[in-house]
Amino acid sequence: MEKQKKKKSHFPFRLNMLFFSVFFLFSILILRLGFVQIVYGENFKRDLERKEDITVSNPVPRGKIYDRDYRVVVDNVPKSAITFTNVGFSQSDMLQTARKLAPFIEKKTNMLTERDKKDFWMMMYPERADSKITAQEKALYRAKKLSDQDLYQFKLKRITAAELKQLTEFDLEVLAIYQEFSKGVKFIPVVVKNEGVTDKEFAVVSENLQSLPGVETTTDWDRSYAFENTLRSVLGNVTNSGEGLPRDQLDYFLARGYSRNDRVGKSQLEMQYEDVLHGNKSKVKNITDKVGNIIETETVLPGNKGKDLVLSIDMDLQMAVDKIIEEELWKAKRWPGTRLTDRAYVVLMDPNTGDILAMSGKKIVKDPKTGRAEMIDDALGTFTTTYSVGSTVKGATILTGYKTGAISPNTYFDDAGIKIKDTPIKKSYAYLGRLNEITALKKSSNVYMFRTAIRIGKGHYEYNKPLNFSNKTAFETVRNSFSSFGLGTRTGIDLPNEQTGFKGQSRLPGYLLDLVIGQYDTYSAMQLAQYVSTIANGGYRMQPHIVKQIREPAREGETIGPVLKEINPAVLNTIDVKKEWLRRVNLGFKKVMQEPGGTAYKFFKGAPYSPAGKTGTAQAFYDGPLRSRFGKEPPPVMNLSLVSYAPSYNPEVAMAVLVPWAYDGKDDNRANLKIGRRVLDTYFKMKKN
Repeated sequence: MEKQKKKKSHFPFRLNMLFFSVFFLFSILILRLGFVQIVYGENFKRDLERKEDITVSNPVPRGKIYDRDYRVVVDNVPKSAITFTNVGFSQSDMLQTARKLAPFIEKKTNMLTERDKKDFWMMMYPERADSKITAQEKALYRAKKLSDQDLYQFKLKRITAAELKQLTEFDLEVLAIYQEFSKGVKFIPVVVKNEGVTDKEFAVVSENLQSLPGVETTTDWDRSYAFENTLRSVLGNVTNSGEGLPRDQLDYFLARGYSRNDRVGKSQLEMQYEDVLHGNKSKVKNITDKVGNIIETETVLPGNKGKDLVLSIDMDLQMAVDKIIEEELWKAKRWPGTRLTDRAYVVLMDPNTGDILAMSGKKIVKDPKTGRAEMIDDALGTFTTTYSVGSTVKGATILTGYKTGAISPNTYFDDAGIKIKDTPIKKSYAYLGRLNEITALKKSSNVYMFRTAIRIGKGHYEYNKPLNFSNKTAFETVRNSFSSFGLGTRTGIDLPNEQTGFKGQSRLPGYLLDLVIGQYDTYSAMQLAQYVSTIANGGYRMQPHIVKQIREPAREGETIGPVLKEINPAVLNTIDVKKEWLRRVNLGFKKVMQEPGGTAYKFFKGAPYSPAGKTGTAQAFYDGPLRSRFGKEPPPVMNLSLVSYAPSYNPEVAMAVLVPWAYDGKDDNRANLKIGRRVLDTYFKMKKN
């Protein structure tokens, strides 16, 4: 009996302890819940009601480009577009919308790759794709000896051509649309179609927007060119919506607030002035709930279209020069020895301001479809290609001779040829007698320049003996002097990819003699224009520029907006010569064109605008597109050039003409002089009119 009583008294104690423990734990839980609700309740409530602000930038039209007379050269043409904005859709949501959109529009599928189609096939037939994995491979996957990527690659390889053919044209259109959807970043619109959107497509999609989540109909833009192909290579291009930002500049643009699918300038003027032309995007703030649904839209910044550019180019003059080059180049092709002749360049520059009035280049190419020769714009070549130019540089040689003390005004040399040991005789095109520097320019004496170079190098010349220079920096002296005129250095033109030219590597004295007559280093037409402008304006190397003004976009009722920035003339350096020296070179240049015996007199006699200038012929090695036909030794060819300015007493225009590979053999077609005379005649006639 006592044992039973003891057991009974023990049981209630344990039960009480259990109840007490449960009560204690529940008390702690209730206290904790109360604490959370009272102390942190407001914070949790705010989190539950939290809104997220996401700012989206929308593109604006690019700025226009005008010529110097404010005629539109490049404009924007509006066009219909269909876009998609991913506001948090899943893959299946986007695929479903793509299926709904496909019947309404025609979407090209030619850009789809086999890999794209295989991925889409697996998306459409997931069970059949999974069946391509063997039981053994599944076991290895479970054992973590194969990865998801391994299984994916197995599936790709095992999809057959027959299975891919199961994808219908409709399926491929859905895929093409889905791919465009997938390119988008959340809340950033992407273009699904903006080329060839018909009125019917635009209307049908607009009517069905409620059943097409994320899809919108809007207005896009495209660049239009009022003067068609004139100056096209210089104006440059803009990426399309499919290209978006260039890969090699992706980080640069993203850091500046661009979106991946933004259209940007990808070459020349469009690229150089991208920051100006692109404008300021409009900014819209999308306010979303915690789930990601847009509940409110607010405009932060309305955005401004790109600024406009006013060029220094006169498009009437540009087109006239283009036509002259084209006509004279075709005429030159009728001459013997012109199988390699395929291009010519002209630059017209205001020598006092650096304004480029015209920069023209034409190139003959073969039409890949018809096989016929056709002429295309190559204005780009005026500053991106360089050639040996010949005697046009002799003005710089004479002034370098003055500066170094190698010659002084009215120094005379005999024009007898120079013979260096173990080299062919170096001479002028004919024996020109005893002459000073003015007559040497007029008649284009090579020997006078050779003698000047020998003195610059402090060399001692004896017939058929080695020639050595005690001045070991003679090459640097001449090249540095030439650079001060703009030869062999960047002119500073406000366009990308300017080339400085090739500098010969050998320092043998004979090559210095070639250098001072323009037959060793190479120069561009733009460099020649800057060089002759420097002589024409009294010794100031002006920076050439194609953009004259940056203007605000025109407001309603205005033809052109107010000036934001004026591109003022910029002097890069002076050539540090005496006025007397320049007068003598100017006189020599004037005699070249206006006095009998001058190398350009036959073509410029009687010109009413008093031209001055210098002709050039250089023997060069052909390195053009047909070089492969000739093996290792392509034939030597003659490059023709001409620099000029007018009027000679108060120059207002400077000109450079360059005709590479003008002929091989002995038949000089004088294309440089024919082009030059017609161009200057046209300039002054247009000015008068």
